[in-house]
Amino acid sequence: MGDHKCEHECQCEGRKPCVSIVPIFNHLEDKQIAEITEAVQSDSYKKGEIIYRAGDKSDSLYIVRTGRIRIYRLSESGKEQLVRFLSPGDFTGELALFSESVHEAYAEAVADTEVCLITRNDLQKFLMKYPSISLKILTEFSSRLEKSEKQTTRVSTEKVETRLALFIVECIDREESLMEFVLPMSKRDLASFLGTTPETISRRLTDFEEAGYIRQKQHRKIEVLDLDRLLLV
Repeated sequence: MGDHKCEHECQCEGRKPCVSIVPIFNHLEDKQIAEITEAVQSDSYKKGEIIYRAGDKSDSLYIVRTGRIRIYRLSESGKEQLVRFLSPGDFTGELALFSESVHEAYAEAVADTEVCLITRNDLQKFLMKYPSISLKILTEFSSRLEKSEKQTTRVSTEKVETRLALFIVECIDREESLMEFVLPMSKRDLASFLGTTPETISRRLTDFEEAGYIRQKQHRKIEVLDLDRLLLV
């Protein structure tokens, strides 16, 4: 009996960080987080594994505990469109909170990844019990919608080099005055995200480097040398 209790406590401790790091829950008190942790299930995926596919039943909220997930869609012609990346503390599957539905996109682990799942029924109970969670979810929805609209506008109205320049600028941590960063995705994924081809991304990065705007380093590192001119691209 004692061993079973210990095993249960260890599992809960493993899931607790999952709940406490996600913004929709981390404002709650320890007792409330512990209550939600009891309802959480854990799962793990190897790099390259598909977590869910378009058309699969959507009935749970997925929270990234460790690793990274990319969310993408496929057009009718089979062309891939990157939607976003998820890092620890981010979540997906939120549409399942409101109605029975199917996933409209694919989720793939781009590194060995651990996720925590909360079923729709369990989460709806918590939303009723702790309304502040609902406000946090609405805030996240609003942020995602704003980013999506901004991205859609850029793809349809801006030149490729402008889209790429703006992406680079947004990667810089200007509060820390850091002009160097690691490109957060492969050129293939970046091309998908910006609505172009990997070859075009490579050419434009080379153009930026030759113009003295940036310096490309090893391991996808990029140093911004002339932010003002980059903003004018």
